[in-house]
Amino acid sequence: MNVLFIDACVRGERSRTLALARRFLDAYRTGHPEDTVAVRNLCQDRLPPQYPEVLAERDALWSAGRLDHPMFQPARQFAAADKIVIAAPFWDLSFPAVLKIYLERISVCDITFGYDETGKSVGLCRARSLLFITTRGGSFSRPGASWMEMGARHLEALCAMYGIPDFRCLCAEGLDDVHLDQRALMQRAMDRADALAKEF
Repeated sequence: MNVLFIDACVRGERSRTLALARRFLDAYRTGHPEDTVAVRNLCQDRLPPQYPEVLAERDALWSAGRLDHPMFQPARQFAAADKIVIAAPFWDLSFPAVLKIYLERISVCDITFGYDETGKSVGLCRARSLLFITTRGGSFSRPGASWMEMGARHLEALCAMYGIPDFRCLCAEGLDDVHLDQRALMQRAMDRADALAKEF
């Protein structure tokens, strides 16, 4: 299996999300030594936003049928992965802009999604599962607060568009709440990562 790990942890080595993702990936590699894990670090491999000149180039290439152009390499890599893991912290109710830019760049008609003869959108991605790993300072899974969390919902909707049937979220939250035991919260998330790695 070819696993694609997308790292959108903007705080780098200080990131709690990255620590949780590494725990999952270490456990996954131990349980699946035959699989390969490709890493795309969005803070190192920086894609420009869809500025007018970027869109103009993209549109011209797409219209010319040049989907093999390097501009579309991120989309082709995403579409070809067997499993996908995205790590991004909770950020202004969703996730950091580097991930939004990446998602816009991989949403390419005839690579990650397309349309059938009736005009219905169809997913073209190979992956059957996508895991979103995140950490949140507050608690947004509790009743009455879930509407404020847009990151996981955004990714779940994109999975439907891309044809990825299994969306999962591994989350540690409440980490900035001084009334809670942050170490215990992270440890519980790490334990969930170990368990999830066995079945993902």
